[in-house]
Amino acid sequence: MDKKIVTTNRKAFHDYNIFEKFVAGIVLTGTEIKSIRNNAINLKDSFCKIDDNELFLYNCHISHYDKGNRYNHEEKRTRKLLLTKKEILKISQKIKKDGYTVIPLEVFFVHGLAKVEIGLAKGKKLYDKREDMVKKEQKRDIERLTKNKY
Repeated sequence: MDKKIVTTNRKAFHDYNIFEKFVAGIVLTGTEIKSIRNNAINLKDSFCKIDDNELFLYNCHISHYDKGNRYNHEEKRTRKLLLTKKEILKISQKIKKDGYTVIPLEVFFVHGLAKVEIGLAKGKKLYDKREDMVKKEQKRDIERLTKNKY
């Protein structure tokens, strides 16, 4: 699969434990896709929600396209995500039963089409975040020590 990553949601990996991932298409206008091709997208505070058995992306910021004039898009409009009915039902059951949250993890292009990777996640507690930071520091220290030996 020829995949060109445009942006990732780093905050999601810091604040949530991701349990399952899905790849969804996204419904965009012409100026939105041009802005995404220019890497003018931010997933920082965005989230997904199911309304009437359809999945929507909220709070995703796509900047205005410079040459878009009066046909430019709204920057934080709600965008529809394209998944199969079976996948949407599976996600909605997990949300209702287990209390998961659906968040976008990254935006990428596959064969010229914009896709969003979404994840079923649960929020981390403060002590989990601290624990992860300690593990990262230990891993970095080990890598530094082994790099200097050889």
